[in-house]
Order: sequence, then structure tokens, then C-alpha cells
Amino acid sequence: MYDTLIKHINRYTSTPLTDSEVGLIKNTFVPGKFRKKQYFLQEGQVCKFSAFIVKGAMRQYTVDDKGVEHIVRLLIENWLAVDRESFVMLTPSVYNIDAWKDTDVLIITKAGSIDLFNQIPVLTQWRQRLDEQHAFAAQKRLSASISFSAEKRYADFTNTYPEFLQRFPQHMIASYLGITKESLSRIRFVLLSFGNSLFYHLSSFYLSLLIHL
Repeated sequence: MYDTLIKHINRYTSTPLTDSEVGLIKNTFVPGKFRKKQYFLQEGQVCKFSAFIVKGAMRQYTVDDKGVEHIVRLLIENWLAVDRESFVMLTPSVYNIDAWKDTDVLIITKAGSIDLFNQIPVLTQWRQRLDEQHAFAAQKRLSASISFSAEKRYADFTNTYPEFLQRFPQHMIASYLGITKESLSRIRFVLLSFGNSLFYHLSSFYLSLLIHL
């Protein structure tokens, strides 16, 4: 279980972890299991833990006044399940995080994280890379939500996260993209008919005509 985490860390650090450093990591990260639909974090709680996903899938989302879920992150292996703002600032979270599939994780507390990073300075390189990836993904998603049509948001999603198409149901992907399940079904039909490359370069007006025929 720890091998997955160690390999992931070594991928982003300038020098491999030593045996003693690996031992410290194993003593700090605690294995955990979440059943499908079991909460890792609920709205209103302070996020006291960060979880590295070893196997499985999770989602981070809000629920509006009408009970509608709005998914902000989809998470699979080698991703961190955490509300960063709540974890760092120790403020109540506005998000829920739960397991979509039975999920194996390695969990670390904030205190454990601070202590571990002080003892293993090279881990700052790993954390920096994760923070950069998170920031780039958030910026790209914000830009797409502002300037892309629903059709192009889906095409961009399939290009960026092709593995998600097999890991999450259609209604969750629709929620992540901010569209209805029915709209996504129509978009997928046109995509299958025209191919991803051509679909992506069609004008929004033409795509809209095709989808609403």
C-alpha cells in the first residue's frame, strides 16, 4: 500500500527517499478504507486530514438549497482528497468528500504533515508539484467555464481526463461540467458521430444546431 505513495513522491523529487525517510512516512501516514458513499468530510466540519488515494475513486462537492449536488473535483489514484482551505486555515468546510467506489487511502493529519515535512525537506518538492497541478487545473477549469460552450467543455474534459470516463457515471460528469445529464447524452452522441478532434474544432453555433436536432 505504501509503495504507491513512495513511488509517487520519488517521481517528483530530485533525490529518492532514503530507507529512514520511508520509515518516517510509514509511521506518519495511516491506512484507511472507505466504503462506497462513506464520507471522508462533511460540510461544516473542519478538514483535519488529507488522504492520498491508493485505490478507488472519490468526489468533492457542494449541495445547494434545493438538494442538488455540484461536483467540484473528481478524484482517483495518486490524487489527494482534502479541502485545502479548511485543512490549512482550520475553518469549517463548505464541501463534502465521499467515496464513489470502495477506496483505500493513506491518511495524514495536519500536525503529522508539518512534522514530516520538517524532517524530510525533499517532500516540499512533492508538495509544490501537487500544489502546482491543483492550481493549473483550477485555473484551466475556471477559464473553460467562462469561455467554453458546454460542448467544448466536455471535449476538453475527455482530452484532459480520459480515464474519468470509465471511472465515474454520466450524471457525475455532467454535474462536474455544470450541465444536465440529458445535455451530456446529446453531446456524447454528437461526439461519437463526428469524432473528438472534429467535434472540438466545430463552431459553438454549429454544435448547438447538431445537438438540438
